[in-house]
Amino acid sequence: MLKQSGVFRENQDVRERVMDSGDLERERGITILAKNTSVRCDGVKINIVDTPGHADFGGEVERILKMVNGVLLLVDAAEGPMPQTRFVLGRAMELGHRVIVVVNKVDRADARVTEVVDEILELLLELDATDEQLDSPMLFCSARRGVASYSPESAGTDLKPLFNTIIEYIPPPGGDDRAPLQMLVSSIDYNEYVGRIAIGRIERGTIRQNQEIVVCDFHGERPVKRAKAVNIYEFEGLSRAPVTSAGAGGIIALSGIADITIGDTVCDAARAEPLPFVKISAPTMEMTFSVNDSPLAGREGKYVTTRNIRDRLTRETLRDVSLRVSEIPGSDSFNVAGRGEMHLGILIETMRREGYEFQVSPPRVLNVELDGKLCEPIERVVLDVPESAVGAVIEKLGARRGELTEMLPMNGRMRVQFRVPARGLFGYRGEFLSDTRGEGVMASVFDGYEPYKGELNRRASGSLIAHEAGEAVAYGLYGAQERGQLFISPGARVYAGMVVGASPKSGDITVNVCKRKQLTNMRAAGSDDALRLVPPKGMSLEQCLEFLADDELLEVTPESLRLRKRVLDHTARARAAHAARPRGAN
Repeated sequence: MLKQSGVFRENQDVRERVMDSGDLERERGITILAKNTSVRCDGVKINIVDTPGHADFGGEVERILKMVNGVLLLVDAAEGPMPQTRFVLGRAMELGHRVIVVVNKVDRADARVTEVVDEILELLLELDATDEQLDSPMLFCSARRGVASYSPESAGTDLKPLFNTIIEYIPPPGGDDRAPLQMLVSSIDYNEYVGRIAIGRIERGTIRQNQEIVVCDFHGERPVKRAKAVNIYEFEGLSRAPVTSAGAGGIIALSGIADITIGDTVCDAARAEPLPFVKISAPTMEMTFSVNDSPLAGREGKYVTTRNIRDRLTRETLRDVSLRVSEIPGSDSFNVAGRGEMHLGILIETMRREGYEFQVSPPRVLNVELDGKLCEPIERVVLDVPESAVGAVIEKLGARRGELTEMLPMNGRMRVQFRVPARGLFGYRGEFLSDTRGEGVMASVFDGYEPYKGELNRRASGSLIAHEAGEAVAYGLYGAQERGQLFISPGARVYAGMVVGASPKSGDITVNVCKRKQLTNMRAAGSDDALRLVPPKGMSLEQCLEFLADDELLEVTPESLRLRKRVLDHTARARAAHAARPRGAN
């Protein structure tokens, strides 16, 4: 759309996924933050907001839906609607937005356009779509080739049908330019030169540069504050163009207000009328962030103190409205609640790259009490797997209290749908990839609360724990690798209580990876042969979070990820385990 609307020069070199500007977004191939852009077609300006598709970043979607009048529902011609499709579409339909269905990748060899269209209509019916929404226009596209058509049988030559449908079907923004100013802040950006930048759509009125304004809060939690509109920017293509004024319906960026935040309303100085802000869904998962207190603390990070971590987490809550941070009294720790493992994992990775050093606990779900009963969050999980792996998937999710709801054949594969407790998915992704030999696709979305399903064992394997501090050597690792899979290689610095590998047995095993070969004046045949070490398993951040047991922590630094026990001393840990064991148990 950007290319065909003339945003780029004909000879300009344009990288793929140009809207995914963040390093993490490009590395992972996902959209994390909602971003604004605009295109022009036949003299009409079309404001576009690119939103994340993953359900963990649903807060980004929920808060920007007030800025738009319609949505493009993008569905893969082979995969069909995924769980996150249901989540995003449901939020848009609740606000009464018009929907244009875009079936993309129709040129794929495994495309099943007819079946996907039926699945989309079934999804609209399940979400109680109105007659108008059921009659939404449908387009068939190939984004790679840059073509769109009104029928799956015709290929199309460009995206003109898509532009025309947007102009004809999506209503233009309303609002009176002469009415008192009113703009809801839906997003916050930050620039080290101008400070916070508020982004939102002008619901009514006109804003002018250096105009006196007031900032108010719909819930009345903060007093009305007077301010001045220092700089105003409109979105033109991929850049922000400074303007002296903007009218109703325009999406603008506004700088000059120090402590403005998401959900605030910018109003005319003479008439403060705050707008209601969309209710953001509550977090379902929590982790504890704390100051790193391991023997290797403070050697690799730039920001290591409680104050550094508190300030960084506070700044994140201003930008991410679906994140909740609370300080634990009497400790150097903070409870950070979010939408899922990926949501919190992205925050951890971002802080790590910025130079922060800290440690985090295993993720835990946030249960609620409904009608006097303890209830836990349930996830709707959809898995596309080879037919040979269906049995293993059903067995593993069944053991995690999963409930099979649907199973359909799909182009030589099977689509299996479960409802699983959120805590039952902790650590499952690695098993899933192993069971499907890397060919499986898994997606999940929050699906409500249900009564507590009972206890379940999240991890069957144990840990290999370092016995003493020092440097891992080949001789010690050679003896330890017989006990399980190692995570470290020779030369790695370790300390007592650090997790250096995984044991296939359920209990933990203490190993001495720093043990050196004793030197003697005797030589025996074969005694000096080279020791053959099995290559260690490299652990990513997500794999570390999945592996964590309840009595373990993850030490995060800009250079390293280290797993460790909460209690480092082996004797104290053994005493605590013995005290927690029921009487009479062996």
